[in-house]
Amino acid sequence: MADFAEGVPCWVDCALPDADAGRRFYGALFGWRFREPPGAGESYAYVGPHPVAGLYRKPDGRLPTAWTVHFATPDAGRLLARAVAAGGTAVSGPDVIGELGVRALVADPDGAVFGLWQPGTDKGFRELTAPGAYAWSEVRTRESAAVDPFYEHVFRYVGYDVPGASGERLWSPEDFGPGVDTAVLGRAVLAADDVPVELPAHVLAQFRVGDCGKAVEAALRLGGRLRDGPRATPYGTFAELADDQGAVFGVVAE
Repeated sequence: MADFAEGVPCWVDCALPDADAGRRFYGALFGWRFREPPGAGESYAYVGPHPVAGLYRKPDGRLPTAWTVHFATPDAGRLLARAVAAGGTAVSGPDVIGELGVRALVADPDGAVFGLWQPGTDKGFRELTAPGAYAWSEVRTRESAAVDPFYEHVFRYVGYDVPGASGERLWSPEDFGPGVDTAVLGRAVLAADDVPVELPAHVLAQFRVGDCGKAVEAALRLGGRLRDGPRATPYGTFAELADDQGAVFGVVAE
């Protein structure tokens, strides 16, 4: 697999109060197997021989229990500075993770947190098509007027408003051109009438499954919660779930 272009999601990981419980939940749900590479500080989840995600124990109980989507960059420090200058907030880093790479965390102008990953020996996802692999990410926000220009400036995205889908926008790297076929990230507006006010802005990571309904049933048996769906979308059947510790994620079956 080729290296990821700047601004393309290249990794996801989840901070949990109990990493062992997380491995049990996601291992049963997605069939993931886990290993811990030296110096990574987290367990890598594998589909076949390929890493697809990470899980780690939160170092501080006050930190959110959440999935974080990381975007590729050749220079995490430069892109972090660019994000701060555009109205974002530096959360952490840049931190050198041994020979694996350099990581930084950023909050966008509405508070959604995402990561920047400058690869060393760890290039990110090595599998994107099998069940259990990463599928898509979507920025969920109430402040699209502030958030849209932020992402488009930081990552030099070009935007595409989805016809007939109010509040939905797709972003593509400028070299790819706008459109459904080139998009690497979506944005949805959190509607006041159907989203709890206490739900913060976030970037929703989604994973591939063979059958969305069966994945939902399995998640519920494992102690998870259904937040939305299953429902048909132009891209497949989608459901939004929370794991047994509260981390929110999506599943999609094409």
